[in-house]
Amino acid sequence: MAMNIDEELLSRSEEETENFAAKLAARLAPGQAVLLRGDLGAGKTVFSRGFARGLGCEDTLSSPTYTIVQEYLLPGGARLYHMDLYRIADAGSALGFGVDEFLDDPRAYKLIEWPERIESLLPEGCVTVEISHLGDEERLLRVKG
Repeated sequence: MAMNIDEELLSRSEEETENFAAKLAARLAPGQAVLLRGDLGAGKTVFSRGFARGLGCEDTLSSPTYTIVQEYLLPGGARLYHMDLYRIADAGSALGFGVDEFLDDPRAYKLIEWPERIESLLPEGCVTVEISHLGDEERLLRVKG
C-alpha cells in the first residue's frame, strides 16, 4: 500500500493535532499501518484520538500502555488496533502477545506507538508520523508514507 504522503504541521494545540490526525485517517484505507514515533509526552495519544475520530470511532481512546493493544470497532465493520509497544522488549516478545495477528489483518487500521520495538515485523508501506515536542502546546508533526 504505497502512499505518497510528505506533510508537516506545526500544531499549537491538542485540537489542531487531533484535526490533522482525523484528516489523515480519512485518506487511508483499511489494512494501513501508521507508525507513531516520538518521545514520552510528545502527543502520540492525542494524535491517536483524532485519528480514531477521523475513522468514525465514537469510543473514548485511551493509551493501551498496560494492555498492549486496544481494539475498536468502526462503522462498516472495519477495526482499529491501537498498539502501544513501550513495554515490549523486542519482536520476539511482541510475537508472544500475538501482535502479528493484528498486523496481518487486512480489514483493520493499525496505529502503532513505539514501532521501533518490532521493526522486523512491520509490514511494507507504513505511514510514519514523527511528533516532536517543541513547547508546552507546540508540536511538530511530520508525516511520510
